[in-house]
Amino acid sequence: MNEAPAATTSTLAVAAPAEQLPPSSGSLALNPAVWSVLLALSLLSAAYTGFRMPNRWSATLYTFSLVDGFHRRFLVGTALRPLSVLFDYSYWLYVGVAFLILTAVLAVLVVKTLRARLVSQRALVIAFLLLPTGGYLFHEVGYLDQLLYLFLFAALWVLRRRAWFVAPILLVLAVCTHEIAILTIIPIFGFVVLKDLEWRRAVAVLLPPVVVALVLLAISPMESGAIERLQRAFRVSNFEPRPDAFDLFRRSFSDNWKLYSWHGVLDFLWPYALVMVLGFGFMYWIGSRRREGGFSVLYLLLGSGAIAAPVLLALAGWDEDRWAFLLACNFLIVVWIWLGDTRRELDALQAVVLAVVLLFFLHADLRYFDGFAPRRLYPVDIRHFRQQIDDGSLFRIPDQ
Repeated sequence: MNEAPAATTSTLAVAAPAEQLPPSSGSLALNPAVWSVLLALSLLSAAYTGFRMPNRWSATLYTFSLVDGFHRRFLVGTALRPLSVLFDYSYWLYVGVAFLILTAVLAVLVVKTLRARLVSQRALVIAFLLLPTGGYLFHEVGYLDQLLYLFLFAALWVLRRRAWFVAPILLVLAVCTHEIAILTIIPIFGFVVLKDLEWRRAVAVLLPPVVVALVLLAISPMESGAIERLQRAFRVSNFEPRPDAFDLFRRSFSDNWKLYSWHGVLDFLWPYALVMVLGFGFMYWIGSRRREGGFSVLYLLLGSGAIAAPVLLALAGWDEDRWAFLLACNFLIVVWIWLGDTRRELDALQAVVLAVVLLFFLHADLRYFDGFAPRRLYPVDIRHFRQQIDDGSLFRIPDQ
């Protein structure tokens, strides 16, 4: 594989220069102000549907530090430890960090959507926000998944610049944030580097995070007494840590599988993955027919693998709805990258295929955590939401 010109890579974090992309034409070339309004409305819809305060589970995860003896998911807790001590492990510290991360994710989406020259890319993001996936994005505030995708966007951004060697460092940091990076963002990064870079450089940027991930999975997840030390520190906190968050470090994978059926989770996930992979493959095949020498088996396999990789998270836990959401995130990013590579709008048949895949998620009953449910756009639900804002109950420390 020869190294591709820098302009061939176009992602949510990396875009080809605007002058190299053909401008949208016809009735679809809407005024930028119209796209801004559409994007704002879709963001408001997603926020209304899924907004909530971070739960105690995610706040507890923000306290695991290497200093206290935790060897996985320690990056955020280690970086925040001085502030945690200063503010007595306050829930509101972790809330501020969680919403800062969510704001950064939304900023990337907004900037890249408004700067995209392809209507297909803009519509893809807006559809993602209007579907159940948009509400779930806001509902998942506080979970480390959002930070992982920020690391991915940053790694893809530096990859095209002279500081490309920073990309593997960012991915190593992502692995130290949460080990599921190996099945979510690293397959997407691998898709980009293996299709665009000469193979030796591709291996050089992929190897460090993969090796670190394997090491972290192989060693003991924590030192003896780490949980007890952290629990003592929580005596001054204004919230009770979630005990089941500590259980993550006590249980092995085999012990974890006794608590749920990973076969059942896999049965839930594979139809979503199949629809998205087939949809991407069909769109890619249709597009390759109108370009001379445009079909690449490697490209198709890499893209499909990056989309489907989160299916293996069935082995990591019972959060099947969360895993389905991450499948949708990977689909969004891979399709965005492919559209950027083609620098062409979807034709009618491709648009129909994409619509079928997206409409499939209208039937996705993505259940929320802790007894929450998506808010409906019914007058009674809107009044209840406004009442929660007025009396402050929306912003209280959650019980869960």
